[in-house]
Parts: sequence; structure tokens; C-alpha cells
Amino acid sequence: MTTNDRAVQPESDARAPSTNPKQSPLTVIRAAVVGTVVEYYDFGIYGYMATTIAALFFVSDDPTAALLGTFAAFAVAFFLRVPGGIFFGHIGDKYGRKNALSWTILLMVVATAGIGLLPTYVTLGVWATSVLVLCRCLQGFAAGGELGGANAFVSESAPTRWRATQTSMVNTGTYIGSLLASLCALALNSVFTDEQILSWAWRIPFLLSLVIGGVGIWIRSRLDDTPEFKELEDKGETKKLPISELLSTSGGSVVKIILLGALITGGYYIASVYAATYLRTEGGQTSQAAFLSTSLALVLGVITLPVSGYMADRFGRKPVLFAGSFAAIVLGVPMFMMMAGGTLWQAVVGQSVLFIAVSVVNGASYVTYVEMLKTSVRYTGLALGNNTTNMLLGGTAPFIATYLISLTGNPLAPAGYFVFCAVITFATVFFVTETKGTELKTE
Repeated sequence: MTTNDRAVQPESDARAPSTNPKQSPLTVIRAAVVGTVVEYYDFGIYGYMATTIAALFFVSDDPTAALLGTFAAFAVAFFLRVPGGIFFGHIGDKYGRKNALSWTILLMVVATAGIGLLPTYVTLGVWATSVLVLCRCLQGFAAGGELGGANAFVSESAPTRWRATQTSMVNTGTYIGSLLASLCALALNSVFTDEQILSWAWRIPFLLSLVIGGVGIWIRSRLDDTPEFKELEDKGETKKLPISELLSTSGGSVVKIILLGALITGGYYIASVYAATYLRTEGGQTSQAAFLSTSLALVLGVITLPVSGYMADRFGRKPVLFAGSFAAIVLGVPMFMMMAGGTLWQAVVGQSVLFIAVSVVNGASYVTYVEMLKTSVRYTGLALGNNTTNMLLGGTAPFIATYLISLTGNPLAPAGYFVFCAVITFATVFFVTETKGTELKTE
């Protein structure tokens, strides 16, 4: 930062480096991203392995029924994200962002590795299915405290002029984690036969969590807390019960976060996790082709996120949110038609366009959430709002999409769900106040 740059920085920006001179923005972003990669690799690998898990744990004469059972377990985890978000939000707002983020990653690794060690239905019968669902619930509980906390951590350490750009990089971790899960599933299907995968190789992606999770835990253990939280703690202004304070003072902001997040939750899981299944069941693609298409879409999403964040810093949060959600509304049905077209290039283009539209909105969303909430309830508010949307629209998305096709017989039915989520986001932007260039709220 030059002398001139420092002169025009708001007071809080100039204060942050001196509060913690050893913790650079790069260190903060790296720790947030690595942890989020671990969380979303662990959380996403279940979805990408859905058809295999259906065969191993949800035995049924009807493949569609088994797949619905698998996606139902996928959805159950999202209901645990809300209490998980409240629990870790309480820790993060009362005892520090670092403490909460260290525990979320540890719990996620234990749950994911546990799935990799489970006996299957053939060995334990319904008990195997029950323990699988329990592990999935633990994943959901841990994930509930991750993304909101990581975004709060980075945003509170970022200069005002680059807050959207730096915060958007946190969400690249969600995409990279999903990308690693997709690539792992692709490699598994490319290296091993179907018989080997069903016999033992399916365990590999889940046990890999021990390796990447260990790296994430080590990196986060070396962090200091954010300047914003340290100042709050030094003044003795942390709240005894953050959730109560949040609902009494910032309930309207939480409602806006819930509605604004419709596309980046419901749309995300349709365009990524469910699309990998859709390309096989409705698009006629092989497993390798479906995972390749999903991986390419995720790569483009990773590239789009910081670009979207930069645009939000330059032009404002609302223009970017409007542009991405409007594109999703217009392109939803045509892109699903391409995905069902039967050729690989159609699959890649259709899925990638949908995912880019989601990523444009995602790049500007979390900084908008952060700027709605004051420091003492920021972690809890982000977690509660984001996880409520995930519970209502995200976790249920693969199940609803599969059910809609089964109910209507129309392979384009999931496009209606995608567009529905985009409409909710687009309409909510009208009620959001532009916060570009503003200081974070303290009280």
C-alpha cells in the first residue's frame, strides 16, 4: 500500500494492519479458503457419489427410489446446518471467529472419514443406512458454522475498498472443494471398474478427508482473530446470547439474507451437485463425461467469483446482483435444454452458463450480508441466514429436481426450480440498500 493509498483509507482500514501486523490479508484469505475447501469437499463428495451410495446403502428394486433415498439423506444434513450455524455462531461471536472455525473443520473431517469406514447395507442392513445418515447429519452441523464464519473473518480483516473482492475469494473455496470432489469422483470412475468401486474403491474419496483436513486444521491453528472482534472483546461488548441480540435488533436483515441467497444455494446445488446426476440420467452422458462437465463448470465458477467481487467493489453490490440473477432467469430453461441434448459440448455449455450466472451473484452476496450486520452478531447472522436458505432451497434441490421429473415426466422440470430461485433473489435485491464503500457496522 502506498503513502497516498494509506492517506485516503478509512480509519478502520488503516487501523487493521497495526492491530495485527503479522497477519497479512493473504494469510487471512488462505486460511479461510483452505478451510472452506476442506468443508465443501467433504460435504460435496456425498452428492457426487450419490448413485454409488444409493446402491450400497439404500437397497431397492427401483433405482429411482434408491436415488431419492440418497438425496433425502443429502437433504437431511441441511436441516442440521441451522442449529450448527447457531451453535458455531454463538462461539464465533462470543469467543472468537478462530475458535469456531477450528472446530467446524475438525468435526467435518471426523464425519466424512467415518462414512469411508462404514460397513454397507449388505453387512449391517438398516443400521448401515442409519449410521450413514448420522454421519451426514454431523457433516451438516459442521458445515453450518463454516461459510458464514469464514466470510466474517475475511471481511473484518479486509480494507473497505477491496472488501467485496477479498470476501468473494472465500467462496472460491466452496467451488474448489466441490471441484476436488468432482475430480475425485471422475478419477475414481476412470481408474476403477464399476465392480471395484462398489466393492471397496468408493471409500477412497471419503478417507482422503483425513489428509486435506489435517492441512486445513494446521493452517487455521496458526491464525489470530480479526481486528474487529479483538476490539469488541477488549471493550467487553461481546453479547451473552448473540442469537437473542440478532433477532431483536437485526431480524429484518436476516430475512433479506435468507431471500437474497436463494440462487446461490438452490441454484448452486442444481447447477453442480444435481447436474452431475442429471447429465447421466436425462442427458445420456457417461459418468466420466458428467463429472468432466461439472469440473469445467466449477473451474469457470472459481474464475468468475473474484471478477464478480471486483465488479461489486467498483460498481456497487446491487448492479452485480441484478445482472447475475436476471441472467439466470432468462437462461435457465434454454441451458437445461442444452444439457438434455445428448452431446458433451451441449452438456458443458449448458451447465457452465448456469454456473457462471450463479457465481456472478455469489461473488457479491456475502459482502452484502456482512455489511448488513453489526460485529457482535455478524457470525451468527451470517450463519442463520445462509443456512436457513440452504435448508429450505439448497439441500432439498436434488431431491425436488429428481421428484419433479418423476412426477411430471418432463426432463426440463428442474429448470423451473432453478428459475424460481433466481426470481426470489432478483426480487429481493430491490429491497437491499447499497453498501459499497461503507464502514462495517459496530453497533
